[in-house]
Amino acid sequence: EAVYVDDIPAPKDCLYGAFIYSTHPHAHIKSVNFRSSLASERVITVISAKDIPAGGKNVGSGWAMLGHEALFGDPVSEFAGQNIGIVIAETQKYACMAAKQAVIEYSTENLQPPILTIEDAIRHNSYFQIPPYFAPRPVGDFEQGMSQADHKILSGEVKLESQYYFYMETQTALAIPDEDNCITVYSSTQLPEIIQNVVADCLGIPYHNVRVITRRVGGGFGGKGMKSTHIACACAVAAFKLRRPVRMYLDRKTDMIMAGGRHPMKAKYSVGFKSDGTLTALHVDLGINAGISPDLSPFIPAATIACLNKYNWGALAFDIKLCKTNVSSKSAVRAPGDVQGSFIAEAIIEHVASALGADTNAVRRKNLHSVESLTKFYGDAAGDAPTYSLIDIFDKLASSPEYRSRAEAVERFNGGSRWKKRGISCVPITYEVALRPTPGKVSILNDGSIAVEVGGVELGQGLYTKVKQMTAFGLRELCPDADGLLDKVRVIQADTLSLIQGSFTGGSTTSESSCEAVRQSCTVLFERLKPIKDSLEAKSGAAAPWSALIAQAKMASVNLSAHAYWKPDPAFVKYINYGAAVSEVEIDVLTGATTIMRSDLVYDCGQSLNPAVDLGQVEGAFVQGVGFFTNEDYATNADGLVVNDGTWTYKIPTVDTIPKQFNVELISSARDKKRVLSSKASGEPPLLLAASVHCAMREAIRAARTDFSVNSPLTFQMDVPATMADVKELCGLDVVERHLQSLSSAAEVPTPVA
Repeated sequence: EAVYVDDIPAPKDCLYGAFIYSTHPHAHIKSVNFRSSLASERVITVISAKDIPAGGKNVGSGWAMLGHEALFGDPVSEFAGQNIGIVIAETQKYACMAAKQAVIEYSTENLQPPILTIEDAIRHNSYFQIPPYFAPRPVGDFEQGMSQADHKILSGEVKLESQYYFYMETQTALAIPDEDNCITVYSSTQLPEIIQNVVADCLGIPYHNVRVITRRVGGGFGGKGMKSTHIACACAVAAFKLRRPVRMYLDRKTDMIMAGGRHPMKAKYSVGFKSDGTLTALHVDLGINAGISPDLSPFIPAATIACLNKYNWGALAFDIKLCKTNVSSKSAVRAPGDVQGSFIAEAIIEHVASALGADTNAVRRKNLHSVESLTKFYGDAAGDAPTYSLIDIFDKLASSPEYRSRAEAVERFNGGSRWKKRGISCVPITYEVALRPTPGKVSILNDGSIAVEVGGVELGQGLYTKVKQMTAFGLRELCPDADGLLDKVRVIQADTLSLIQGSFTGGSTTSESSCEAVRQSCTVLFERLKPIKDSLEAKSGAAAPWSALIAQAKMASVNLSAHAYWKPDPAFVKYINYGAAVSEVEIDVLTGATTIMRSDLVYDCGQSLNPAVDLGQVEGAFVQGVGFFTNEDYATNADGLVVNDGTWTYKIPTVDTIPKQFNVELISSARDKKRVLSSKASGEPPLLLAASVHCAMREAIRAARTDFSVNSPLTFQMDVPATMADVKELCGLDVVERHLQSLSSAAEVPTPVA
């Protein structure tokens, strides 16, 4: 049975906390009182900004180089959903009930109206700066590219809304005060090191006084990154003040209201292209809603443009505005920025194909990169020519006889069906990832068992499985029973005072980086133990048993623990992942309901470290992407407060929404010694393939619009998510009336007289 943070038995005298959050986007907090109830009578105290120790700071999250976000809205609440106090009670139930009984008095005197949208922020010039070293770079000469175009689209637009993480385990932490102004925090986090730093800053104590332990996380998707630091700091402040353990476990509604989620975006574009579909130039005005604090938002523009660059635009220019608004800070959600950029590229390609009356896949294929243009747009990340597999992957799907046959079958189906329409689409992806320095430590104990520590955290992505395999792989030449070596390995929990510089778990490369640090540690151990193994075997004339080798090494005072801090080659910090997907959908014109009939995914996983793990990552990412593109509507009210705050209104993918037929193929591309055992990332890139569902829905809607309205334009804006209501509206809210009218008109036509 796996033990998560909330499963840890409550320490003696443990107290429980719950957030009181603002429901106003910009207001003075005048007072906080409680309605009379059993729960309010059980309140022990309310922790607020005044309880932060002298020398501490009101910080709840942040990196020094990006900026911080306050733990408490004090004295002004800056967004709906901001923490303004922590109710402390003797049970989690009473704490949560009491927090819901809180009555907050607000005042908006002398305050500016809140800025809630991208449009509001642009009107008020409310922006965060993008540090130059994070900023994406334009490519080529846009004006020259437009002058070469035969056709131009000057006013295209597409919008993408937010998405909630929907991890199974909501935000949770347990803080236990210790002697000498020290504190231990058990946190469900992707960022143990950042939590250590922020908690210490908040309490005004040295970093070595804070120990953060994370054994595993019950789902992260980026949500257990910067957002997890708030609850850890809240527990730490309360525990430090009361000198008793304090734990919190957010209910789903509170978690959804405070989480922030994916960055909403609004893109306006101008694109030039030739009559044969060749693109010559693209300019994008991109507005990104970052929320109240920088969080990780300065990373988003570069990620967005990197995935937009999957096509050769000829020349690319852009104006990106990172908007500061009075809503909960948006943060990294699986494939942050990348999925939006990839979709914006598809929306533009489909607009170009529609303007030309051309086949969309033909336009896609024509504008896929050559090796030369890939290097022009991606620089060193493009890698060597043999590793560029996208054209082969796309042709394998979109140019196959089976695809042509299926496309013809869709056309026949649409010709014979009025109220249900089908669409099919093939979408390619590129996804740039970055390697980063990562620590690893391998220790062989007296009985021959092996303890391994890595900087990464197990989120369910199979990191520990790959690390165990790499440990056995790295030591295999020392053990006659190499297969049994795997059972001797245990990966132990992340502990910020045991293994430092753990960085963060995210960006899809933590597993391979951790594996390489472990491999280097094993290499050190191998070099120490190989002479002893050779000596034992020379004396006995037989293979030295593992137990005898370790016993002899201990007697010889060999250091049986090795630590490595792996740093990627400065010339190979980034590389690109490739894939493509074909999806076929059926829409109900009368209701807007969408059924995914079939999805075929082909993904380049390099030389996979564990194909079973990577296959699961590809499938899971795709399904999460389907949710983003179709059903997950993270709606807010006029004050920016999340209203779709539970499964009754926020719809994640279920057994009914995943593809009825789901095929995934991992291809092993060319080996590349620069990568970790030639492997590639699998955690985030496949999420982008779910755009194939959205594009297929557009094709089905286009078929419906053709049937029901000759004058209805076949070029139309289709935003994300494309919910049931959106599909119904795009097909036409009056399709039944139009059908009846056509029948009536047909009946009124006089019969010709012979």
